[in-house]
Amino acid sequence: MRLLMIYADRFAYRTSVKAVESVSEIYEEKVIENAIVGFIHAEEKDEENISYVETKMVKNLKWAARKNNTKKILLHSFAHLSETKASPEITKQLLNNSEKRLQNADYEVYQTPFGYFLDLDLKAPGSSFARLFKEV
Repeated sequence: MRLLMIYADRFAYRTSVKAVESVSEIYEEKVIENAIVGFIHAEEKDEENISYVETKMVKNLKWAARKNNTKKILLHSFAHLSETKASPEITKQLLNNSEKRLQNADYEVYQTPFGYFLDLDLKAPGSSFARLFKEV
């Protein structure tokens, strides 16, 4: 799993192109402010131990949120950080389970629409903990 975390003063998105055939057709547009945005790439090797990957991802997101003084986290499936990909089903399970764990820890959690390319608008400060990367 590869995780790019960006603290965003403002993160806006709008669904653009459906990329996973099995997901429902939706149109969604949203703006989230003062949040950690987790660009999450689940890799094929992660399928062997998804529970471990989930735990590490949640810990890293919580750490980044604390460093940026926010309780908001946005989970975004971003399959562009590695050459291999986990199946869409495993990736979605990882996102859903992580969302529940973060909510149980009193974080306000969002997910971008899974299986879509999105039009993005991102405003992020140039501070030391605003951009972080982790490979699990």
